[in-house]
Amino acid sequence: MSPQALADPASIAPVAFSTEAFDAAVMKTYGRFAIALERGEGSRVWDTEGRSYLDFVAGIATCTLGHAHPVMTSAVSQQIQKLHHVSNLYYIPEQGALAAWLVEHSCADRAFFCNSGAEANEGAIKLARKYAHTVLGIDEPVILTAHASFHGRTLATITATGQPKYQKNFSPLVPGFGYIPYNDTAALEATIARLETNGPRVAAIMLEALQGEGGVRPGDRAYFQRVREICDDRGILLILDEVQVGVGRTGQLWGYENLGIEPDIFTSAKGLGGGIPIGALLCKAKCNVFEPGDHASTYGGNPFACGVAMAVCQTVGAPGFLDNVRDRGEQLRTGLKALAVQYPNLIAEVRGWGLINGLVLKEDAGLSSIDLVKTAMAAGLLLVPAGPQVVRFVPPLIVTAAEIDEALAAITQAIATLQAA
Repeated sequence: MSPQALADPASIAPVAFSTEAFDAAVMKTYGRFAIALERGEGSRVWDTEGRSYLDFVAGIATCTLGHAHPVMTSAVSQQIQKLHHVSNLYYIPEQGALAAWLVEHSCADRAFFCNSGAEANEGAIKLARKYAHTVLGIDEPVILTAHASFHGRTLATITATGQPKYQKNFSPLVPGFGYIPYNDTAALEATIARLETNGPRVAAIMLEALQGEGGVRPGDRAYFQRVREICDDRGILLILDEVQVGVGRTGQLWGYENLGIEPDIFTSAKGLGGGIPIGALLCKAKCNVFEPGDHASTYGGNPFACGVAMAVCQTVGAPGFLDNVRDRGEQLRTGLKALAVQYPNLIAEVRGWGLINGLVLKEDAGLSSIDLVKTAMAAGLLLVPAGPQVVRFVPPLIVTAAEIDEALAAITQAIATLQAA
């Protein structure tokens, strides 16, 4: 076929789909549910059989504006027709504009762009280590992270992740990490004291403002304010992983705004591009120690991803947008708490901020998060587990009040079905 023929989109034949062909070609690194999604609009998606679902997974807190949002389709179309990729050997106007927006709308002074949350967290780890060597004079720096945390799937970020199940069979892990209980000030202070018996060792404390994969556990405000004090007193950097909670997910633009503190470094991805891959490492001027050659990313900060992310950020930052996130989050939590009252034998509690919420199942109820997710799927509602006993609700931030009511009706039906069984 000639290049001219290939230039006609109509000449590209659609590929037939089957789960058998898929499984024969794709590595089985996911436990996939038995549906195949082919299109979406707003907060709803359709599978290859034509069935619709209310999407309260949103690519796992990634599709900020839902599916096929006019702002995104316009940004994608315009940018792909203009320029989609060039090297970071040159200035990229879209990258500079996005960095300026993020700096203006956060506590950061500088931004570095990559492709994912794991890469952003890798960058934060490298930045903290260089700061430890060049500013703090620490030869063997330690970064403290929390039990039940999740920071990514690379070797350094699964080491930072305080969950042994993600680390199994991948040893030797990367040295230089220690673990602390989340929201436990006394344990943090004791750990630092033990590590620094013979002098400074702790370069950074890396935490999620709200633990997502660890069970939708919001950070305690008093705890984080004490962490900030400890970091200031000892010269330790505070890194916040905002990959899941940033860009409006909590009802604030950034998760740290719920805690009354500012980090020295924070990371963003997922919702930043609304589903287009992009990650960002952001820092204050004092820890901006990277120099040319220290860090890089071939695709990071390309015109396409930055152009789309800019459209997402401007939409989230528009007047009234975050009001909807807070209002819909409160509506959802109110409904889920009523459900907990109705089924006290199954539901332990409801927790979350904005539009990241967890329904916590009782451990002795004989019911797992996967059980509830599968039953809700049969009722037309897509949800995602956050551990064995927590079901996560992370709809697009454009979700409506009527869609929240529809989701509550579906989860009520699912729980009633399981209760009857």
